Amino acid sequence: MKIFIIFISAMLVNNFVLSKFLGICSFLGVSKKLKTSIGMGSAVVFVMTLASVMSYMVYHWILEPLEITYLYTIAFVLVIASLVQLVEMIIKKYSPSLYKALGIFLPLITTNCAVLGVSVINMKSNYTLLESVVNGLGASFGYTLAIVLFAGIREKMEKSDIPRPLKGLPIGLISAGLMSIAFLGFQGLVK
Repeated sequence: MKIFIIFISAMLVNNFVLSKFLGICSFLGVSKKLKTSIGMGSAVVFVMTLASVMSYMVYHWILEPLEITYLYTIAFVLVIASLVQLVEMIIKKYSPSLYKALGIFLPLITTNCAVLGVSVINMKSNYTLLESVVNGLGASFGYTLAIVLFAGIREKMEKSDIPRPLKGLPIGLISAGLMSIAFLGFQGLVK
């Protein structure tokens, strides 16, 4: 039951993008088209889940025994950067069109504070390996849910009659704010 609560909490209640406001750069930058947002969401699921596993192992199996836990931020960034390089090579080889569509935002997963945030939250919450993986998976699904929903809204708005001063980023920010308010409805679902 605790595992399910961690998953739902990370995905909906404490959504990294819409509740914690982490990962906003890629959220706003890649969400113009549904296809690219699905690709980015998939890449984040892969990286965030593996980063949860690898960060747990680095922290508990290397940093703690050596009593150098104060280096966790540097260690986590190195783990995430390595995983992003792996994802980038895989996407470039198997889906060049997606690689081109994601552009600069794919390497930006390295500095995506949502990915680093889940590793730090796992450590600070003293989660077990399984709980860390579930939290990372839930957070990445929450990110994917948010970016795909937002991309769908942005594609609809592209065909809508929106006043000229609000076109583009302004209406996107307003929509993101309204989505964030909607996700506040999940507060209290999990304590």
